[in-house]
Parts: sequence; C-alpha cells; structure tokens
Amino acid sequence: MFRDRRWVFAAATLGYGIYYVCRLSLSAAKSGLVDSGVLSPAQLGWIGSALFWSYAVGKFANGFLADRVDLRRFASIGLLGTAAVNLAIGLKVGFWLFLVLWLANGWLQSMGAPAFVVSLVRMFRQHERGSYYGIWSVSHHLGEATSFAVTAALVAHFGWRAGFFGAAGIGLGGAALLWIFFQPPARQEPMVAKASTGREQRAVLAMPVVWEIALASALMYVARYAINSWGVFYLEKAKGLSVVEASLAISVSSAAGIVGTVSSGWLSDRCFAGDRCRPALIMGMASTVSLLTLLLAPPHQYGVYVGTLVVFGSGIGALVCYLGGLMAVDLVPTAAAGAALGMVGIASYLGAAVQDIASGYLIQSQIVGANPQGLLDLRAVAACWVAAIALSTVVIWRISRRARAVRA
Repeated sequence: MFRDRRWVFAAATLGYGIYYVCRLSLSAAKSGLVDSGVLSPAQLGWIGSALFWSYAVGKFANGFLADRVDLRRFASIGLLGTAAVNLAIGLKVGFWLFLVLWLANGWLQSMGAPAFVVSLVRMFRQHERGSYYGIWSVSHHLGEATSFAVTAALVAHFGWRAGFFGAAGIGLGGAALLWIFFQPPARQEPMVAKASTGREQRAVLAMPVVWEIALASALMYVARYAINSWGVFYLEKAKGLSVVEASLAISVSSAAGIVGTVSSGWLSDRCFAGDRCRPALIMGMASTVSLLTLLLAPPHQYGVYVGTLVVFGSGIGALVCYLGGLMAVDLVPTAAAGAALGMVGIASYLGAAVQDIASGYLIQSQIVGANPQGLLDLRAVAACWVAAIALSTVVIWRISRRARAVRA
C-alpha cells in the first residue's frame, strides 16, 4: 500500500520539510548563542557559510548518486544523519567542532533534494510532473515555518540547546517516516548515455543567459538566506522584538512563500503565456520594496514588519521557482536540463555562503554599539540585503529585455 505514489509523494513533501527543520535550527538559536557568550556573530557567519559550501558541492555529487542507489535508504540516512548532527551540537560544543559538524550537516542536507526529485521523475509523467513539482516545492516553506515557530519556542523557554534537541527529535521521527512511507519505484532499466548529451551540456556552459540567470539567483539567495539566517536576530536586535515575536514574523514570511511557490507556475502559464521573465520581474520589484520598507521602519512596529515580510516571502517563493529552475530549463535542451540546474544551484548557494560570512562580520562590527534601549544599528547589513535583491531584479530586467528581443 505504501508504494502508492500518493503515499510516496506525501512522504517526500513532508520529509523534505523536516530536512529544513534540521537545517534552520541554528537560525532560531543564534541570539541565545551570542547572548550566552558561546559564539560571536562572526563565528556564526563562518558556521552558517560552511553549510552552504558543503551543500553546494554535495548537491552535485549526490545528484549523480541518487540515480544509482536505493532512494528510500538514501533519503532516510541523510535525515538520520542531520538529526544526529543537531543532537551532537545540543550537547554544547566549541567553535571548531561546531564548524565541522555544520559542514557535515550541509553534505547530509544535500542528500534530500536529489532523492526526492529523482523519485518525482520516476513516478510522474512529463505532462503532470510540473504540477507535482510545484506542490512538492512548498516543503521547504513548511519546514522553515515549522522551524521558526517550534524551534524558537523551545529556545525561548528552555535555552538555545533545546532548539537543537527539538530539531533532532523531529528529524529522527522524519527518518522513521521516510523509511516506512517513502518507497518510490526503482529504476526500471539502466540509463543509456547519449553521445550528444555531453555536447549539449558544454553548450549550456557557454550560454551567457544561463549565467545571467545564475547570477540573478545568487543575488536573490543572498536576500533569501539573509532573512532565513539572520532575520530573527535582526528583528530582535534592531527592531526590539522578543525571540518569539521575531520568530513568528519570520515564520509568517516562510508561510507566505508557500503561496508564491504554488502560484508561480500557474501564474506564468495562465497569465503570461509561459513567459517567466515578466512575473519574475514583478516579484523581484515587490521583494525589493518590501525589504526596503522593513529596513526603514522604526522599532516596535510589529504589524509593519509582518506585512512587509508577507510580501517579501511571497515574492521570494515565486523567485525560487523562476530563477532556481524554470527560467533556465525553458532555455536549454531537455538532455542538458541538469547542467543548467547545477549551474544555477552552485551560484545560488555560493551567494548564500558569502552572505552569511559578510553579514556575520558586519553585525560583529556593531555588537558593541547598542543604544540605551539595547538595540543595535544594523542598517549597513540590512542595506546590503536590499542591494542584493535590487541587483537581482536588475539582472532579471536585462534577461527580460533579451528575451523580448529574441521573440521580436
């Protein structure tokens, strides 16, 4: 019964969401780690960046492995391993061990997406695969929302270590769920490599427009992971919110991303005749304005923060689909789609990695400058986040102009 593709699809969606809970536990615990003197913001920046570096490389390697291994075992072991990392960190480790463990967490995290995407390809025919892929893509928003709500509550009531213990418990439960319910069909016949595939992949590497999409995605990921990684800390230290208020505001943004993700494909197909550039441009402008509004808003304006984060989350949710896959795949041969996605993926997570280091150092430079109300002046780092999403929107505009010229 559990081989029915509905069970497998549900397990893949819920399982990947739980992967994200084990990835984002650090975000909710950052303030507690800094306040207790365990780690500095600069050290947290290096730790956060380590995950992105290993995740980027692991996504390539594990993508190849996913075509050759038992997907249920592969996905379950990855989630079990990332849960074990969270459990070990909760036992209070020093900076260097923390760094090594979080580096390992990035590799373990990269085992999830390839396993689930390969399973979708095997289960669903091409004419229906896109719809299911869009629905599955909301799993990371569900994971983000759960992490920022549940993990933050544990941190607020029991301290930073409880956040990692809670994520570990959820991860262990998720690994058991995948082992029982995630039973996708095995590959029916060996993959036969075509001589033309290599040529098509090399041609994709030489396409400037794909590199432009990768650049736009990298800049968008700077803003996306700035809010995911530092949003709770920023709202606490720059806007005067409690850890629970800040985490709930960020979780609302993640939940709004679900709407943007699910509607993005339908919106571009039905309202823009398959054109991804125009809706991506609209979403980029909306994300830029909303993040700028958050930066300029005065302290203790909770309603304003939530409203801007709803718009930002919706926009980023759509951009993850457009820049992270659809725009590149539309432009390349089917046999080279993986190469295009790999280029975009590497660029995206390199952007996220550089962001975490840079944000950590920028925040570190202000850590001793709190005003009498205990707030920090974090306008410089927030301005960098706004500049990143604004530049991403400019690159999308350039891509859109090129696409219009080609159609003309």
